[in-house]
Amino acid sequence: MTPLPDVRTQADRLIDLGVEIDADRLRVLAQATTPDDTLLVPHPQLVPPSSLAPLISRDGKPGFVVVDMTDLDEFGPIDGIDVPDAPFYLLSGLDRGDNMVNWSPDEALPSIVDAGRTPLTINEGIAWLLQQPDQLETNHCFMTIGSRMRKPNGRLDSRTPAIWISRGTGRDGKANNGAPKVGWCWAGNRHTWLGFASAAERLALSPG
Repeated sequence: MTPLPDVRTQADRLIDLGVEIDADRLRVLAQATTPDDTLLVPHPQLVPPSSLAPLISRDGKPGFVVVDMTDLDEFGPIDGIDVPDAPFYLLSGLDRGDNMVNWSPDEALPSIVDAGRTPLTINEGIAWLLQQPDQLETNHCFMTIGSRMRKPNGRLDSRTPAIWISRGTGRDGKANNGAPKVGWCWAGNRHTWLGFASAAERLALSPG
């Protein structure tokens, strides 16, 4: 996989894309010495995934959220995922999870955890594509099963977020053919074009 740009370059890209953040504050944070090949992620409480999704671009087409996922921002980290309590943080050791295509989320999660890794949340998956949009390829896209939504009774909603490429059919609309698509899949279903994105660890980002 192509290494990520340094954190300062990633910060500039978020600012250039128009992410609603304090640019000066982010630039100060990005000056800190950070590990190589780490992803800069805005905390979802600072910038929710519904705001980031349209900033993904593929062949000049902006990303979109499927019409039946108006509750995207209600999907939070699953048990066992500790997102740093800071406006921005880092992810190391990203992997798209191509080796698990045609697995269901229910099957993939234990394997990721047993390997000592952590599944990406939807915000993290989008943040990755903002920096490296070429990670979304035809027949090689990914789920972000680190995010789930809880029902009022405490049980998990059966949907798991995912990001793939629209074919412009149905409610997606022809204009979205080839565009990055933030949608969902059932936790027990398998898809031949979706892997399971994960990382080695989450790291706090603070001034050096």
